[in-house]
Amino acid sequence: MSRSGRWAVFLDRDGTINVDHGYVFRPEEFQFIPGAPQAIRLLKEAGCLVIVVTNQAGVARGLYEEADVHELHRYLDQELASHGAAIDAYYYCPHHPEKGREPYLRECACRKPLPGMLFQAAADFSLELASSYLVGDKDSDIRAGVAAGCRSILVETGYGSGVADLPGDVPRVADLTAAVELILKRKELT
Repeated sequence: MSRSGRWAVFLDRDGTINVDHGYVFRPEEFQFIPGAPQAIRLLKEAGCLVIVVTNQAGVARGLYEEADVHELHRYLDQELASHGAAIDAYYYCPHHPEKGREPYLRECACRKPLPGMLFQAAADFSLELASSYLVGDKDSDIRAGVAAGCRSILVETGYGSGVADLPGDVPRVADLTAAVELILKRKELT
């Protein structure tokens, strides 16, 4: 596949992997977007790292705790394993700059659209960001990917269909399955 350095696909969580019911943190609320587990399995089979980068302002707002985020990610790991898929790492931002409780009520470098989570993952895993991709359903996802130097793809699941303005080279696709097909096609050409 790619002749470039170590690469990853960064995935937003809510609205990209799972249906965004608003502040999803309980396993019983979690529902995959159709095809998402299979798409993640294809990425793993292609040899890339799959890393979730997710804003979790519900922590700052006091709707749930960081332990709940970890519990949901353990549940997601179990569900993906039953499909032969896996996530390599999770990065989340529990902060909000305007609404919430201490110590989470603050400006930070990790809340998308800032690229802090992607930069941290790149350092942790020795990733080449220019060879990596970010897939998300919000403008903030796309802007974080672009700021980090990744190739970005907007999915129309979640909030994606309402995003009007994208940078000229950012494709818009139906869902994670279509995004993975595009990524794998592009990687075959490099």
